[in-house]
Amino acid sequence: MNTADDTRSRILAAARELFAERGYAATSLADIAAVVGLTKTAVAYHFHPKDRLAVELLSPVADDMLALLGTRYAARADFVEALVGFAVRYRSVIRLFMEDLAADDSMAEPGSEREKIATFRDEIYAKLVGDDPTPETRLKSWALLGALQWGAVKTMDLPEEQVRQTLLEAAKAF
Repeated sequence: MNTADDTRSRILAAARELFAERGYAATSLADIAAVVGLTKTAVAYHFHPKDRLAVELLSPVADDMLALLGTRYAARADFVEALVGFAVRYRSVIRLFMEDLAADDSMAEPGSEREKIATFRDEIYAKLVGDDPTPETRLKSWALLGALQWGAVKTMDLPEEQVRQTLLEAAKAF
């Protein structure tokens, strides 16, 4: 690996960790630079604007995201199990999908990668609630999404299988 590739990898690793810990909006290029031991200008050379970092972190999960959304599940419980697996498998970047990028729809240009990312949470929600949801179903679905997001993000120190199993058990309450 050449020096530029190594630098990019270190920047991406630091961004992944800081975005999961603090959130996308609360993490600056200067924060990432401090972790990597570079200047903000050096980080910006590789990833400007900051959205490029998010897109690069999320691009490896795109196929799985499309498969999750494109699959017809026999029952809501089957979709919830697949969703929990997805959230745990990609817990280092799940906050980007579920909160940070989806929350700022004003930044999404039509047809952009950010627009595609911003719709992910809403498509999951629509799949969870189904057609003509009751208020209770709507509330339970948002609660489940919140539990998955924070349960996945705040347990990076725990083994993946333990997190998956515990989140599946918790999901039964929803």
